Amino acid sequence: MEPLFNIDLKRIPSFKDKETADREKNFELFLKGGFPNKKDENWKFSDLNFIISKNFKNITNNDNYKFDKKIELINDFDHNKIILVNGLLNSYDLQFEEIGKVKIESLKSFEGFNNQIINNLDYLNKALSIGGFNLEVQKDYKCKKPIIIYNYFNSNLDNKIINNSNKIKLSQNSELTLIEYNIGEKSKFIKNTFEKINIDKNAVLKNITLQKTKSNGYFYKNISGTQDYNSSYQNFILSSGLKFNKIEIDMNLEKEKSNCYILSGLNLGKDEHQEIKTQINHLAPDCKSYQKIKNVLESDSNGVYQGKIFVKNIAQKTDAYQLSKALILNDNAEFSAKPELEIYADDVKCSHGSTSGSIDAEAIHYLMTRGIELRAAKKLLIKGFLNEIFDNIPEEKIRTFLDKSIEVQIDEI
Repeated sequence: MEPLFNIDLKRIPSFKDKETADREKNFELFLKGGFPNKKDENWKFSDLNFIISKNFKNITNNDNYKFDKKIELINDFDHNKIILVNGLLNSYDLQFEEIGKVKIESLKSFEGFNNQIINNLDYLNKALSIGGFNLEVQKDYKCKKPIIIYNYFNSNLDNKIINNSNKIKLSQNSELTLIEYNIGEKSKFIKNTFEKINIDKNAVLKNITLQKTKSNGYFYKNISGTQDYNSSYQNFILSSGLKFNKIEIDMNLEKEKSNCYILSGLNLGKDEHQEIKTQINHLAPDCKSYQKIKNVLESDSNGVYQGKIFVKNIAQKTDAYQLSKALILNDNAEFSAKPELEIYADDVKCSHGSTSGSIDAEAIHYLMTRGIELRAAKKLLIKGFLNEIFDNIPEEKIRTFLDKSIEVQIDEI
């Protein structure tokens, strides 16, 4: 059954008459195709149309952007703050940075916001997007402290859909650690986000996504980006606890010596479904990409990884690696992997692999013979399985905080 929409474009903040035709046109284009389904090869493992139709009966766009609860801030380490309420920029505090070196503002214009991955959710986003944020780090500036995006969701979002768009730009020789921290109540809602990233020459962006508590949210995020000479993009995905989550990442390594790292450690509980889909495009010589995806799957959960490495004919000396591993704790859990290589250069080093299996019975027995109860032994092995992801995070206080957060998520399995 197709979900019933009750969309009112006039609910969008600062709605302008000149935008009406474009928004209506994009919404009509979305309705023609609907939510993506398994007929689309990119969605064969995550039939979003079926999932949404099964869980939503009447979908409306959101018009409430006010706080209804005080946000509990992280005290484990010093950081700057950006507050988003239902995807909309609410406030920010860049207290640890020099004035004018980091720019943050509401994203009000979508001109030039061309996505590398096009699907019907792009039409939906262009029709209903409420904006988002525009973040830019100035040339030669290395941020002194991380920025945490407190991504807060109201408690009254049942059957609502949130659409937002963000832009992140790191200018030449700049550096930033950005942590997206999702906070919300138990509302059942849909979030559709498109994000554009530009990393200039010698710039470094470390991006961490973390879910604080379990959520009934259905999330989709589309990240497309470009990297210049000797730039670095490091994305750590730790979004356990969402009912549904699909992240699509499409990065263009356009100049020599750029590198892209995508690492994920997920704990999927009962009826949770998460997919990571990546395409790393090596378009210049002597670039490196490294992807490692780890999933722990409990009862009736579904984990998916689709990863593609594309190497252009001029991209000699490419070094590209991808590996997915799944630890399956229940016979009803499922993990699907689809690694791909498309290579047109001959002097390259490219590899991919995927493994899945159950928890090591001999290791469990070893721990139990040393006085550790069964549940605690399982937790130790799960934590050890995921901890490798954190080894790539150099900041000790951030690594310690993430380690504690994952331990809480393991307790919820």
